[in-house]
Amino acid sequence: MIRIPVYQPCLIGNEKRYVEECLDSTWISSKGRFIPEFERRFAEYTGVKHAASVCNGTVALHLALIALGVGPGDEVIVPTLTYISSVNAISYTGATPVFVDSIENTWQMDPEDVQRKLTDKTRAIMVVHLYGHPCDMDALTTIAKKYGLFIVEDCAEAFGTLYKGKHVGNFGDIATYSFFGNKSITTGEGGMVVTNDETLHDRSIHFKGQGLAKHRQYWHDVIGYNYRMTNICAALGLAQLEQANMLLEQKREIAQKYRDGLSGLSVTFHNETPNVRHSFWMCSILVDEPARRDPLREALDSSGIETRPVFCPIHTMPMYSTKFQRHPVAESLGWRGINLPSWPGLEEKQISYICQMISKFIKRER
Repeated sequence: MIRIPVYQPCLIGNEKRYVEECLDSTWISSKGRFIPEFERRFAEYTGVKHAASVCNGTVALHLALIALGVGPGDEVIVPTLTYISSVNAISYTGATPVFVDSIENTWQMDPEDVQRKLTDKTRAIMVVHLYGHPCDMDALTTIAKKYGLFIVEDCAEAFGTLYKGKHVGNFGDIATYSFFGNKSITTGEGGMVVTNDETLHDRSIHFKGQGLAKHRQYWHDVIGYNYRMTNICAALGLAQLEQANMLLEQKREIAQKYRDGLSGLSVTFHNETPNVRHSFWMCSILVDEPARRDPLREALDSSGIETRPVFCPIHTMPMYSTKFQRHPVAESLGWRGINLPSWPGLEEKQISYICQMISKFIKRER
């Protein structure tokens, strides 16, 4: 029986009060006071000019690509070590995802491999800030500017992540967030498309609302999508945003406790590099050999500790593996990585117990 889940949301603020207000007012769909308020406050918090709420993080990515005009015949460079939605969103547009490898110490996409994968069909780079650590945005923006490419920042796992003192989501042309139940702040299901470009914001609003024309009722001038967030979800999001600093600080404290507890063991903790702030959406480790990963997870499971494997490299999945590729760093990370329980409110004694069980397994396996 699972006693320590890998994640659970922290709903200790105004969530219930705001949702009850939605119910009492009957504003429960895609209109109501919480939607513009959540968008405004989210933009302020992350330092962007514009934010458009949507119904989940996957459609946020699709909407961002649609707003940029990415489509058939285009190529979009994306890390193979990511969640499937990053790549599927590219495929939804008819564009072709082009996979790149990762950097060993940060787990993020490798700018040198990005450079190698450029073709005359490359239209954009999808930058995924994996597990809360930022990518090397200096190198990636330099490449994008040199070759006239768009940058889409996938910040689904990186709310609160900073690169050289600046929130991720501010470096590319457009960026997206996810508010699924296991994210640092949650709306249950939900997402956000952010940009500093007013035209891209207007296009995002236009496409997410069924392509409805601005000044004529029930007149649609593009093929749009129903990607809007509900007022109930925005109410949850606003309540979560009010607690954002506390939630993020707790996650960093949890990461430090894991670092201390795992010190001296033959596992590698996913740590932050200089000049960045890792938001530690997940606290993750690498075992020394792929063959040890699943037995360790099974041992933890038998001790009531839920874990998750690090994402499988997408180029190894059936629908994206028709052309044989090797991305050795991503493959090594994908087969050796484990996500540990990482939710705000996780107690020190629980972390200590998890570290003890990891230590016990390692010592037994020697």
